[in-house]
Amino acid sequence: MSVMDLPPLREVIAAHGLRADKRFGQHFLLDLNLTAKIARLCGDMSHASVFEVGPGPGGLTRALLAEGAGEVVAVEKDARFLPALEEIGEAASPGRLQIVRADALKVAEDKVETRFSTRLLASNLPYNVGTALLIKWLTADPVWWSRLVLMFQKEVAERVVATVGDPQYGRLAILAAAAAQPRFAFTLPARAFTPPPKVDSAVVVVDPLPSDQRFGDLEALSIVTESAFGQRRKTLRKSLAAAAGKAGASAEALLQCAEIDPSARAETINPAGFMRLATAWREARG
Repeated sequence: MSVMDLPPLREVIAAHGLRADKRFGQHFLLDLNLTAKIARLCGDMSHASVFEVGPGPGGLTRALLAEGAGEVVAVEKDARFLPALEEIGEAASPGRLQIVRADALKVAEDKVETRFSTRLLASNLPYNVGTALLIKWLTADPVWWSRLVLMFQKEVAERVVATVGDPQYGRLAILAAAAAQPRFAFTLPARAFTPPPKVDSAVVVVDPLPSDQRFGDLEALSIVTESAFGQRRKTLRKSLAAAAGKAGASAEALLQCAEIDPSARAETINPAGFMRLATAWREARG
């Protein structure tokens, strides 16, 4: 039996008595055409290990294997789904599915033994941890992934690819721009999922910037953007006060060093401006 010969996902879900858990932000994507479309965004996977977070009953897992992934590393914390995933592993060629029972927020992906040195990641991310996981992967050092193909709530996806001046522009867009090249792939309507969520979803493709173009202090950038956008209605002179205090400096001094108008608001400053601000913060902290 091959992966393509497995029973339909609805039958698997019924046979194992599975249901989505709202606590974990779970929504099952059962449409094989859509899962295949997501898998193909990974590009050539024949000599790659593809990490998948929160595979659930394995819809995208099947698609990744069917589309030629050399190996899929399924990271799942919910033990209810393990039997269904093990059935996929038995149907796939030996060694092509590795199941890791763990919390993805705590997994050090670069430490996981894989069949291939090229590592991708494709996931229908649980709604409640999608943003935290993306920040974890963007700030990873060293960068262990060569592409991320991620499904979020549409609102979050728009925040990842936003540019200065867009209503969705904020901390997530700046971190993404400093470390990678994100692009919006396509939207999935809520009705495509079981159970349907209250909002639409969207897929984003994220490619890492070359090492010489990647901003070198994402930790400092994370700190200053969190402070700046935490009070986005205030001027940067006020919203950066807490972060500046941690560096032993005034917000006014940091902004002057970064050549940013202290009376400006966070949403008007482009990523390059925030990178200058992060550099000033780090230098002030010493």
